[in-house]
Amino acid sequence: MFEVTLVMLLIIVLSIRKMNIVLVLTLASIILGFLAHMDILSMIETYSHGIMNGAEIALSYALLGGFAALISYSGVTEYIVMQVIEKLNLSSTKKHKIIVKIILIMILTTLSMMSQNLIPIHIAFIPIVIPPMLSLFNELQMNRKLIAVILTFGLTFPYMLFPFGFGQIYHKTIQRAFIDQDVTIPFNEIFYAMLYPALGMLIGLVISVFVYNKDRKYRKAFEGGYNQNKVNHKFNNNNNKSKPFKKYDIVVILIAIISMLIVQLYTDSMIFGALCGILSYFLFYIKQWSLLDSKVIEGMQTMAYISMIMLSANGFSHVLTESGKVKEAVNEIGKLENSPDSLVIFVMLIIGLVITLGIGSSFATIPIIGSIFIPLGLELELSLTSLLIIVGTAGALGDAGSPSSDSTLGPTAGLNMDGQHDHINDTCIPTFIYLAIPLFIFGWVSAVIFA
Repeated sequence: MFEVTLVMLLIIVLSIRKMNIVLVLTLASIILGFLAHMDILSMIETYSHGIMNGAEIALSYALLGGFAALISYSGVTEYIVMQVIEKLNLSSTKKHKIIVKIILIMILTTLSMMSQNLIPIHIAFIPIVIPPMLSLFNELQMNRKLIAVILTFGLTFPYMLFPFGFGQIYHKTIQRAFIDQDVTIPFNEIFYAMLYPALGMLIGLVISVFVYNKDRKYRKAFEGGYNQNKVNHKFNNNNNKSKPFKKYDIVVILIAIISMLIVQLYTDSMIFGALCGILSYFLFYIKQWSLLDSKVIEGMQTMAYISMIMLSANGFSHVLTESGKVKEAVNEIGKLENSPDSLVIFVMLIIGLVITLGIGSSFATIPIIGSIFIPLGLELELSLTSLLIIVGTAGALGDAGSPSSDSTLGPTAGLNMDGQHDHINDTCIPTFIYLAIPLFIFGWVSAVIFA
């Protein structure tokens, strides 16, 4: 437990001090391997194996970046933004800006939540929707920390609570952890148990809206980036008209997006979904292949850095798992069986938090902690509801705030397209404060109440 905690603190400190996150995660893997008495060659092999495991998601991001570049080049999101401005007949008044901010918050929350349950495409929508909207965010002077919290909330809250889409996978993972310990629980009981800790995340989201409601200025989006169709709308210019689309362009965009969604849902692969969307453009614009190719390359280049972070994060996660320190940390909880229930539950959640922060996956954390937490909880005669709350909360805790989690890497990928959004300071820390901490508090209190 000490070694894991020390390495996680090192990652946080070095990241806050502005060391490159790829270097930080690689250095953390080396130090963790040393503390775990791993042979240097063994550690390198383990790290490399983890990188290979992350190749699929990295390629997915690259292709999604290319697809996002094509959509942005078509001007669809610029057109939508301009329509929003014109339909609402916005002026420079504070009231109108607040109206648009509220609408954007509701849209982004809905989109991100739908990506987990209703249309389970996970983070695939972020590189497509967010980058072209940065111009609008900048004119509204919206703090991107708030947008990061909103997106991460939508990527974590639904799967933790609702048993549909990715939520069904998460709930079944919890149920399987109990079955492996010869404990039978009704599937629908998981939803009722997770209501209480999930309420904490909802309250944290509301608090973040008020905390980050002050204006924050950013440079004009996409200066020097792949999107050359700059959005120059002004709040005090009602005569500013959007460039109309050709019907053919609209049809192609719809076909590309719908085909991407269908293929991704059918194949369960973001790679082939994004590839299908890109090929749709090449199919319908045969005479523009050279131009389309340059746009795809530019889009991939913008996503290259976030892909590098994902690869190094997977390498660190694999070293952490193979070091044996995670299992040692979980086993340490057994020494507290004679302590008060509130203390034992608190330590359980802390261990779950540390593990998920390091691994970056709530789904992978459940089997690790379930093998110890469930037998210990039964020995302490905790209720099944309390145990469900503990396991479900401990698994999801670090997902909102982990530097290596899809739920934080996704928002950063979209919001940092113009280089003005830091992964640690602007995504990980705000999401940890306003989502992970309230989740911890509500999970702990509710688990103690039902104990």
